[in-house]
Amino acid sequence: QVHLVESGGGSVQAGGSLRLSCVVSGDFYGNYCMGWFRQAPGKEREGVATRHVPSIWSYYADSVKGRFTIFRDNAKNTLDLQMDSLKPEDTAMYYCAVDRTTTATRCRTMDTLYFDLWGQGTQVTVSS
Repeated sequence: QVHLVESGGGSVQAGGSLRLSCVVSGDFYGNYCMGWFRQAPGKEREGVATRHVPSIWSYYADSVKGRFTIFRDNAKNTLDLQMDSLKPEDTAMYYCAVDRTTTATRCRTMDTLYFDLWGQGTQVTVSS
């Protein structure tokens, strides 16, 4: 059975940094997509960054390009999201998710409907 558990959320001031980590228990094979999503109060869940395996292509929402970096730590079996230059509009619950049957093209879309495994979320709050 596969589980995703996020950690690393917290409260920071604008301009600060946080690193989110998602521990992935269980194995995936073939093509799959791992990603980070977020949902602010009153808004729909949106894709932040995804990473396709085995191509290792990474994709980012325009709102976070140049500020966020997604990477997989195979030794620790985690999917991490380094968030720099944080803005108040980055405030949201952040979720880790996996699409176990995918293509690089589909991974790039960051469509939540394709992701069948989700963590419980970790809160990020950025104050101005």
